[in-house]
Amino acid sequence: MKGLVFNVQRFSINDGPGIRTTVFLKGCNLRCQWCHNPESMRSNQEIQYFEQLCTKCGECIKACPTNAIYEKDGGKIVIERDRCCMCGSCIEACPFGALIFAGEYMDVGEVVETVLKDKKYYDASGGGLTISGGEPLLQKDFVLQVLRRTRELGIHNALDTAANIDWKTLEEVLPYVDLVLLDIKVMDHEVHFERTGVYNHKIMENAKLLADSGVDIIVRIPVVPGVNDRIENMEETAAFLSNIKHIKRVELLPYHSMGVEKSQTLGDMVHIKTFKEPEIFDLENLAHCFLEYGIKTRLG
Repeated sequence: MKGLVFNVQRFSINDGPGIRTTVFLKGCNLRCQWCHNPESMRSNQEIQYFEQLCTKCGECIKACPTNAIYEKDGGKIVIERDRCCMCGSCIEACPFGALIFAGEYMDVGEVVETVLKDKKYYDASGGGLTISGGEPLLQKDFVLQVLRRTRELGIHNALDTAANIDWKTLEEVLPYVDLVLLDIKVMDHEVHFERTGVYNHKIMENAKLLADSGVDIIVRIPVVPGVNDRIENMEETAAFLSNIKHIKRVELLPYHSMGVEKSQTLGDMVHIKTFKEPEIFDLENLAHCFLEYGIKTRLG
């Protein structure tokens, strides 16, 4: 079985305890306006075009069999993505790496083999594998097979999810998961819909069910000014989480604008907004909301 992977990050220290390998899967059913991995949103391979690396040599234009690439406005390279057949000819022809595939099909064995390369570091640091996305459970069968194999090999498994999926799907993989990294965006249902494209009722219900499952949980909250950085929102979040068992800590992750530039490499397929980056003292103030409930908090 193959899964669509857009990145494998070895020696990761931000996606769970210890040194980890984080496998990022393509496809997401949220459309967060601040997403820092916009190449993860769509559930298919895409072409990314990095204009700053392009010398306008024209090799990609000559290589494209569907004439989906052409010049306009004094040499600007345009990709008509609806005409692209994803053959990869332009990528092979580009001598400067300005064109790449966003997403690579990997089979279960390839992923597990890559993860195993650093097992000695996991064993020494308490690390392991983290499956992330996008929303990795949109490729549930692939995730399940990877987690089964790594569990058999004694690797600590973490799952990073926004939990906007049916509980049955999440429940099926939990026997092979040691830790859930649960993404919580904002508590207000209408604001959540406005900023992510979905309501958060299912996410909140799944959080409660996760608590009853007994799995360890780290809650991760992206702090996005103007979206969820109000004290009132964090107080409501802390009150909700105070009733969720097995939470190891909350991580407050400051927004950064990396996704804006990456979204531009995808043409008109994804639109990411720019927000102000939060100040450290704002994060510290928000952290007190959780500390008042006895919830350990870390600033990411």
